[in-house]
Formats: sequence, structure tokens, C-alpha cells
Amino acid sequence: MSDRPSEIVKFDNVGLRYGTDPEVLSDLSFTLYPGSFYFLTGASGAGKTSLLKLLYLAQRPSRGAIRMFGKDMITLPRERLPDFRRRLGVVFQNFRLVQHLSAFDNVALPLRLAGTHEGKVIKAVSDMLDWVGLSHRAQAIPATMSGGEQQRVAIARAVIARPQLLIADEPTGNVDPEMALKLLRLFEALNNRVGTTVVVATHDVHLLKKVPDSLIMRLNKGRLSDPTGALKFPPRSGNGGS
Repeated sequence: MSDRPSEIVKFDNVGLRYGTDPEVLSDLSFTLYPGSFYFLTGASGAGKTSLLKLLYLAQRPSRGAIRMFGKDMITLPRERLPDFRRRLGVVFQNFRLVQHLSAFDNVALPLRLAGTHEGKVIKAVSDMLDWVGLSHRAQAIPATMSGGEQQRVAIARAVIARPQLLIADEPTGNVDPEMALKLLRLFEALNNRVGTTVVVATHDVHLLKKVPDSLIMRLNKGRLSDPTGALKFPPRSGNGGS
């Protein structure tokens, strides 16, 4: 499509510090391209969660420039941020489910906020809950669900509206290996069929080889290394949608 940006995210010399503490992220320069699948990895404390906060617009950098969807995020007025966040899907480590809503209504939330017809909402959410193995828990509230079940609800909510950029922070940390692979395949399908750019932060080195043509971004003490060329080159033409 001609109106698609040539890049989803571009960081230029970005640094981040909290208060007067030393920088937790330093000199980050990279581009995320439409239709790419990235794994973000690194030791605990390397800065992965801080980098994800910049990507899902919860934090502004201390220095440098960030462009998303062709717009400068540094100078963007705060009242315009909600419009950009609707183009993102985010899977948080602590789930952030709405506690008084059922699993069904949590997953339906992005579609209802976007004004989707209720008939389409019911079909889409029912299909998604079936995919993640939670059809039988559709009316359960989060307090009655296991950590793994809550994780699957959070993932279903993040992908239901087919975001342009999906950001997932340790999305398989609370599920068994079989379900972890199934969820990873859901992300892969979103990437391949819809063209969503996917960023998965993980400690699980076994996942890194599970997605063909995925790119690895490795953080070490707040700086990025680039073992697969993720930061320099767009994906091959066959990856993702158009």
C-alpha cells in the first residue's frame, strides 16, 4: 500500500536515564521495518524493559530522536499520543487486565474502544479465545484465573485489533512450552498474514530459533549489539504483508 511508512520505528542516538542516575540506555540507533519479526534479548538488568517503554510510548528519552509511523515522537503533543497508541499492541509482564471485566470483555476492549460493531466483536473475540485455549473461561474474571490463563488473555487482547506494531515483554514466561510455542505461532501468523511488526523481549534462548527469518537485537548494559543485521537492513521482500 502506498500510504504505508517505509519504517515503523527509527531511533537516532537515543539515551535514557531516570532522574540523575546514570543512563540505563545509551546511544541506541536502529530502525524497525514493516513486516519484520524481532527478538530483543539480554541479561536481566540490560535495559530491555526500559527500551520497550520507549517503544510503547510510556517513556520519553532523555536525549536523541525517535520517529514512529513517520512522525517525530519527541515533539508530538501529548494529547496526540492516544491516536498513536491505538496502532500498538502491548503484552505486559504484569498483564494489566481490567480486574472487574471477564476474559471475554478484556479481549474485546480494543475493538469496542475502536467502535467495532458488536456482532463482529463477538465473532472475533470468540475465535481468539478459542485459539488461545480459553473458550471455557470466557466469563471468568482475572482474580479466578491462573497466571498462565491471564497471560493468554493479555496476549489475545494485544493482538485482537491487528496492530501495526506488537510489543511483547516476556510473553511466554507464565505458560508451559507447548502453549509458549502456540502463542509464538500466533505472533508469527500476525506478522506473516497481516504484516504486523513484532518485537518480542525474552530470556528464553530456545525461542530465538523458532521463527524463520527473525532478527535478534541483543542488549548489553544499555547498548545494542546486532548479531543478525537487524539494525541495518530491512526484511527480505517476502516477509510480512503489504
